[in-house]
Amino acid sequence: MKKFLILAVSLLFISPAVIADDVDLPATGDLWDNWNSAGDDYRSNKNVTDEDFDKAIKQIEDKKNKRANKLKKKQIPKGEEFHQSNETEIINENSEKDTLPVLSIPVELKAGDGFLPVGHYQIKGEKDGDNVYINFYQSQYLMAKFPAVETNDDFDEETITFGKWFTEGDDKIKVIFGSMDFNAYTVIELYNP
Repeated sequence: MKKFLILAVSLLFISPAVIADDVDLPATGDLWDNWNSAGDDYRSNKNVTDEDFDKAIKQIEDKKNKRANKLKKKQIPKGEEFHQSNETEIINENSEKDTLPVLSIPVELKAGDGFLPVGHYQIKGEKDGDNVYINFYQSQYLMAKFPAVETNDDFDEETITFGKWFTEGDDKIKVIFGSMDFNAYTVIELYNP
């Protein structure tokens, strides 16, 4: 079986060489002598005028521009159109929606006659006439409202809207709040029943 396989493979390699010897080649021996004989009109040299050349170049550029414009149209994001002129309006709308700072309060705070329990709260500053308040929210529910003091101090914060708390002695915390409208702080006592 091995001998048969070796014989079959060797015949496979030898047979193309034997067949190639029987092929009659042209008398000149060069196949490139008559490359242009199929259609003289197609491959003949023509004089091209400047207008024809400019027209051909313009067609190529138009084709490229058409492809580029299609790509640009595909890259435009869908949705509302944004202009530089309405930038402030968009920032104000977004600052009110969901960019309120979140505080994690690890202690119970005294809020009026009751207390504000330990938890995470979104804080929002509010002006009511001359009074300023910092409101503590969980979800959409107002949990507590603390009177605050408006200030021009930005508390060395890098962002426009911020909220943080710091200890103020052993029995109080200071909550700072900043937004595009105003900055404020309040000092809140810890709840000790």
